[in-house]
Amino acid sequence: MLRLFAALMALTFCLSPARAAEEVVAGLSQNLVSINATFVGSEILIFGAVKRDTPAPADEPLEVVVVVEGPSGPVTVRRKDKRFGIWVNTEALDLASAPSFYAVATSADLDKSISVLDDLRHLVSVSQTIKVSESPFTNVDPTSFTEALIRIRENAGTYRLVENSVNIYKDTLFDARIALPSNLIEGDYRTRIFLTRGGYVSAHYETVINVRKVGLERWIYNLAHSQPLIYGLLSLVIAIAAGWGASAVFRVIQRG
Repeated sequence: MLRLFAALMALTFCLSPARAAEEVVAGLSQNLVSINATFVGSEILIFGAVKRDTPAPADEPLEVVVVVEGPSGPVTVRRKDKRFGIWVNTEALDLASAPSFYAVATSADLDKSISVLDDLRHLVSVSQTIKVSESPFTNVDPTSFTEALIRIRENAGTYRLVENSVNIYKDTLFDARIALPSNLIEGDYRTRIFLTRGGYVSAHYETVINVRKVGLERWIYNLAHSQPLIYGLLSLVIAIAAGWGASAVFRVIQRG
């Protein structure tokens, strides 16, 4: 498998035509996203320009692909079937790694913006980033489970493909807006920008968006991970106090 992949990469370099040197100069409206109790999501403006030493090729239009990828982690995907009128788990597949958030924005349709070979080479599509655990004891088809995970996260708004959303001005300037949902997890969000011509990547740029909890949410997060016993006791005290308070209010209402 590794030899086949290496052969495909070598073939990509051989078949890719020579192109004028281009460079991405880009920036973000914000590099830090703070999560607190009132966080309902955010929007990142990604903008930039194309720097080149020679005139742009007239025969191949410029396309731009923007990818924002959240922290990855292992995921277990389960299949449910109806047995005797009850939905039960029948099969499961452990995925070694899948991004918690993944957004792709393009200036044209994805298949016109980047070729299949460069998609494989640069891991642009979300399906290319999901890694399946290689276990000799599983006999399930990983494709259906991977597609199910993508479908579930698309419905949840954490996987997004927004085609024809990157604006390009005079073959030099570009901008795109990436919506970040409220259910983000902490971590570094890898942000990549690809310039393509004829489907092949001519230049790319990479930066990071930091997503961090702040205020009370940060204190609770740190307490839960560094002092789990104290966190559990505190949660129990709060639950008892809330129950007692609700009971007291109910008694007052009944007397009134």
